[in-house]
Amino acid sequence: MHYTVVERELELKLILSPERAIPVPARLSYRTDDPYAVHIAFHVTSEHPVHWTFSRDLLVEGVFRPCGQGDVRVWPTKREGRSVVLMALSSPDGDALLEAPAAQVSAWLERTLRVVPPGTEGEQLGIDDALDQLLAR
Repeated sequence: MHYTVVERELELKLILSPERAIPVPARLSYRTDDPYAVHIAFHVTSEHPVHWTFSRDLLVEGVFRPCGQGDVRVWPTKREGRSVVLMALSSPDGDALLEAPAAQVSAWLERTLRVVPPGTEGEQLGIDDALDQLLAR
């Protein structure tokens, strides 16, 4: 099966305190065979990257206004005069607050939205075709 991947390498900041942050290389990924989700791989101090997957809609909304609850929360803000997107991630292994450049995240999201426009995600999965085949029998 053919699918499209939209990726973006960028540097995030792991916020340790209001005065201290460390750079974290990351890769944003979007795949048309998983059209509702975005994937982020963080290259932290461990040997293997840390992977997070959550709703593309959540990230799109979080660029404009605070959203999410529980394990993933996203909101826009200004930091040192720059527009950034903050992502608060919680897991049994711990919590992280990450800062991403809003312009880079927005540009990457626009690319994903051109590949799979909002509301057409289900068409990528072929569910309608599979149901038609099943019901035709």
